[in-house]
Amino acid sequence: MSLTDITERVRLAERAAGRPEGAVTLIAVSKVQPLERVEAVLGAGHRVFGENYVQEAAGKWPALKERFAGVSLHMIGPLQSNKAKVAVDLFEAIHTLDRPSLAQKLARLADARGACPELFVQVNTGEESQKAGVLPTDVDGFVADCRGLGLTLSGLMCIPPGDADSGPHFAMLAEMAERNGLTGLSMGMSADFEAAIAAGATHVRVGSAIFGARDYG
Repeated sequence: MSLTDITERVRLAERAAGRPEGAVTLIAVSKVQPLERVEAVLGAGHRVFGENYVQEAAGKWPALKERFAGVSLHMIGPLQSNKAKVAVDLFEAIHTLDRPSLAQKLARLADARGACPELFVQVNTGEESQKAGVLPTDVDGFVADCRGLGLTLSGLMCIPPGDADSGPHFAMLAEMAERNGLTGLSMGMSADFEAAIAAGATHVRVGSAIFGARDYG
């Protein structure tokens, strides 16, 4: 696969779902990818990227942002509260708001800065004990609490269980977002982004299908 292939599949999925072209933002997940691969995707004109680790992102993206104008960087991995200040300075969007303590920290930082990245609440739709995210039964209350802190939320995010049909999880997330007056749906990865687009995704997170397999060695 390549950026061109994935972009075309996104556009085809938009059309198949009766959605306008450009309705879906493709986030190229560049975590643990060699710099030359990231530079190649930047050179091809793509500007929206996702990272899982604050420290890794802080080590490579400031220099890349100086070289390539218009980059939008999205935090899509778990965010530790002690790294929140670095994150709000580096990322244009955070997709992993998942607990009251982080919401409170982000609200304080937003007050101090006078600005805040786009925020998505991560929902643990599969109620998996090993996975981060607000439980489905707690979403409405958590969204209300975030708004009470003065945070403006863009939407919800989920990572369905790896061994499950993603469709019901995407439908669940869409229903929760609509119920709470949220329009953003960050859902769908390399294996299921077309199903996510059919279910209303506004942001899909695709990594290895664009960059190639990661080497964690």
